[in-house]
Amino acid sequence: MKIIGIIPARYDSTRFPGKPLVKIKGVSMIQRVYEQVQAAELITKTIVATDDERIFNHVKSFDGNVIMTAKTHESGTERIAEVIKKIDDNFDIAINIQGDEPFIQPLLIGDLANFLIKNSQFNIATAAKKIMDKETLFNPNAVKVVFSQSGKALYFSRQTIPYVRGVKNEKWLEQQDFYKHIGIYAFRTPTLLEIIEKPMSNFEKSEALEQLRWLENDYIIGVMPTEFETIGIDTPEDLERVAR
Repeated sequence: MKIIGIIPARYDSTRFPGKPLVKIKGVSMIQRVYEQVQAAELITKTIVATDDERIFNHVKSFDGNVIMTAKTHESGTERIAEVIKKIDDNFDIAINIQGDEPFIQPLLIGDLANFLIKNSQFNIATAAKKIMDKETLFNPNAVKVVFSQSGKALYFSRQTIPYVRGVKNEKWLEQQDFYKHIGIYAFRTPTLLEIIEKPMSNFEKSEALEQLRWLENDYIIGVMPTEFETIGIDTPEDLERVAR
């Protein structure tokens, strides 16, 4: 089975322009992500998908694979789908790895690929980590997911789900298991090419979460619990914290 790891990387981030090129102890963020993906088991090929010549040239400078994509894409999913359409190779699975997570674990990437291979009932696979602190539990920027006993995603939300009735908020972690969504996706390539044609859905508009579009269109998302944490860098302050 052929699996490709694709890293979408835009230059014009609203909160942190040019962040793929910022250096972390002398190595750019995008190079760090690229090397982590390359170290993952089962990944046949790694490609950066960008819309900016500066990122394109930088990836070339460290001998990475990179493809120019349109500036009009509204999501990383659309960007990686363009890569799948452009390349000659036929891949069975495409994994979308965020370009602002320079410390993503290769084991997490390999585990997710293996999870989708072994679970043929899922069209898409993603990961989730058990929440252990109240700050994450009630933070709307930390997306939560609930899933069935077989691992099928039921819903994703910025709200804390499930709701624990009759219990004070500070006691919720004692009463229920909660999971934070880890933003990495493995797609069967036919599914990837289908979902980008679907219009924005109702729940997606409310929560600003594109995975809700896939659920509303009856695609089955498998959720793999993991112990690996990811550290996204969205702002210069995040970068300073990581550097420290």
